[in-house]
Amino acid sequence: MAQKRRSKGPGPAQGEDAAADSAPTQGASQVQRSLERLSPAQVDQKVSELVQYLLVKDQKKIPIKRADILKNVIKDYKSVYSEIIKRAGRNLQQVFGLQLVEIDAKNHIYILVSNLPRLEGENLKQDDCTAKLGLLTVILSFLFMKGNAAKESAVWEMLRRLRVDPGVRHEVFGDVKKLVTEEFVRQKYLEYNRIPHTDPPEFEFQWGARAARETSKMQILRFVAKIQSKDPKAWSTQYNEAAAEEAAVGGLSQDTSTPEDTGGASQGARRRNW
Repeated sequence: MAQKRRSKGPGPAQGEDAAADSAPTQGASQVQRSLERLSPAQVDQKVSELVQYLLVKDQKKIPIKRADILKNVIKDYKSVYSEIIKRAGRNLQQVFGLQLVEIDAKNHIYILVSNLPRLEGENLKQDDCTAKLGLLTVILSFLFMKGNAAKESAVWEMLRRLRVDPGVRHEVFGDVKKLVTEEFVRQKYLEYNRIPHTDPPEFEFQWGARAARETSKMQILRFVAKIQSKDPKAWSTQYNEAAAEEAAVGGLSQDTSTPEDTGGASQGARRRNW
């Protein structure tokens, strides 16, 4: 049986089932040795392919089988399966606000679950634009953590680190630069303004009026904290600012134990729509 587990041959269905059972059980040292035999570009490409595969499946709301992932995406990279799916999961969380969840441990079946608060407006519908909402939330988070404004170049650099290049057409977002500087701006989720006295001209992003109405800084801070597995209070400056904003609109911070109805309750409810 041990020899069968080590078999790398693609083989017919029986071989694939054996690979599906064995690939995720490799030890960390085995995975590390396998990674050393591959270039970073090879691994990144496979991670990108898996992210796209999972997003397509999610759009159709089809549960995802591990055996299908191995057969259709991982293929000859079974020895680094655990690393690829870990990186893909991190990318889905950071860029799209989606979590890969195993719903059937026996048959290894997964679904994607949104970590994003629901948006009830007509501009970004959760059913067909979850990916765009995820990207927007990442940008709003970045702006808030940077002091509520950031240069355009800094936003692009942040997105490139997440493998979303504004200069390259994206499989999901299409023209990223147009989406961010035109669509999100037109919908009032972002402001995009020239920085005074810059030559050549430089631009910066800030939160738009719609973003300020449909979410809150505390919601965004919790999103960041969840991704980084930290307490929101770890960022004392941002936490104090977010708490002050909640107090200013007449609502209690959601970190308190009992919510109350106040004069600002209707606005607080709108902010909690995400």
